[in-house]
Amino acid sequence: MPGFRQATLKTIALGLLLGGGGLISAPLSHAGESWLPGDGVFEATGFIGFDLRLFPQDAIHTGQRDQHLNPSVVLQPEFSYEWNDGDDRIDFIPFARLDPQDDERRHFDIRELKYLHIDDGWDLRVGIDKVFWGVTESRHLVDIVNQTDAVEAPDGEDKLGQPLINLGIQSEYGDFNFITMPYFRERTFPGTKGRLRSSIPVDTDRAVYDNDLEELHPDFAVRYSAVLGDWDIGLANFYGTSREPRLLFDPDNSVLVPHYDIINQTSADIQATYDAWLWKLESIYRTGQGDDFHAVSGGFEYTFFGIVGDYGDLGLLVEYHYDDRDETAPGTIFDDDIFVGTRITLNDEDDTDFLAGVVVDRLNQGRSFLIEADTRLNDNMTLEAELNISDNISRNDLLFDTRQDDFAEIRLNYYF
Repeated sequence: MPGFRQATLKTIALGLLLGGGGLISAPLSHAGESWLPGDGVFEATGFIGFDLRLFPQDAIHTGQRDQHLNPSVVLQPEFSYEWNDGDDRIDFIPFARLDPQDDERRHFDIRELKYLHIDDGWDLRVGIDKVFWGVTESRHLVDIVNQTDAVEAPDGEDKLGQPLINLGIQSEYGDFNFITMPYFRERTFPGTKGRLRSSIPVDTDRAVYDNDLEELHPDFAVRYSAVLGDWDIGLANFYGTSREPRLLFDPDNSVLVPHYDIINQTSADIQATYDAWLWKLESIYRTGQGDDFHAVSGGFEYTFFGIVGDYGDLGLLVEYHYDDRDETAPGTIFDDDIFVGTRITLNDEDDTDFLAGVVVDRLNQGRSFLIEADTRLNDNMTLEAELNISDNISRNDLLFDTRQDDFAEIRLNYYF
C-alpha cells in the first residue's frame, strides 16, 4: 500500500501540473535554446543542512534506539522558472532527510511543484503547494490545508506538500481563495525505533478512512481575507478529510491505527495592529469528530523597538489556548493553556534572532519550554539552535509519553 500511495501521489501531481490543458501553453523558446516556455528566467537555489540532536535522558519505550546523539542530513533544493514578466511561474521544491536511527524520519517529499499564473484581479495555482493560515505564535489553530510532517519536529511547524488547485480573486472588498484538493496526505509519525513517539507506536500502513474513496476523497476550502484599517481579517471554511487523525488502539497487533474522519471546519483569524501592539485571535468550530467542538487561541505581542544593543528589538508575547473537544476527537495539548514568551531581533547584518517561551497547562501545571536561535555565519552558511524541555508532566497529559525526550538541536545550513 505505501508504494501504491506514493505512485498515486506522483501521478496526480504530474497530471495536475501537466494535464491542465491550456494552462501551460506559452510558446516555447527557439529550438536548441530551451525546452522551457518563453524567454524567461531560471533560478536554482536551496540548502543542505547537517543536524545533530542531543537527548540527555535514556529512551523509555520498547523498541526505541537508546542513542543520545541523533545526527541527520536534510537537502532542499529550489528551482523556479518565470516568464511573461513574472506573470507565469513554475516552482519545484523537493525535500529529503537521511536519518540513521528512525526509518520513518528517513523520507522524501515534494514540498512544492506548482504552476502559478497571475492576471488582472485573479491568480491560479495548480500542482503541489503550501498554504498557511493564521496569526498566533504558539499554536496554528486555523492552519488546515497542508498535512503536518510530524517526523520533522514536534511543534507542528513542518508541513507536507498538498496537491491542489487554488483560484484567488482580488477585489476592493477583499481577497477570495477557492481551493480544491484532489488527494489527501496522511500524517507522518516517528517509527518504532525513533524518539519523540508515543509508548504504543503508530502503524501508518494500516490507516482507515470514513469515506470509501480514502485518499482520493476531494477536499474543499474557501477563504476570505481583507485588510480593514488596522485590522487583518481571515474567514474560512474547510470540508474534507481531517488532517488530525484519531489514533485507535489495535489490541491484536499492539499498535495505534490512524483513523481519518470527514469533517467540516469554520474558522476565523484576526490581527489588529496598534503602534507597537499586535492583538491576535484564531477560532474554529468543527463537526465530524464526535461531538461538535470549538477552540480559540488569542493574545498579544508588544515590541520595544531599538532597546537591545543599538538597533535590536524586544518583543513580549502572551497567548491563551482553549479547546473543548471531548475524548472522541483527536487529542490536543492546548485544552486550557497559557503561553508566555519573548522575541529578540538584533537587526544586525547576520539577521540574528532569538525566541524563548513556555506553555503552562492551567489544569495540571505541566510546562513545556522552547528556545530557538539562528544567525548567519557568512554569505552561504547559517547556524540554528533549539532547546525543548518539558517539566511536571502528568500521566494523563499527551506529553507524558515523551517526558524523557527533552532535546537540544544544532543545525548548520549551507545555501547554494
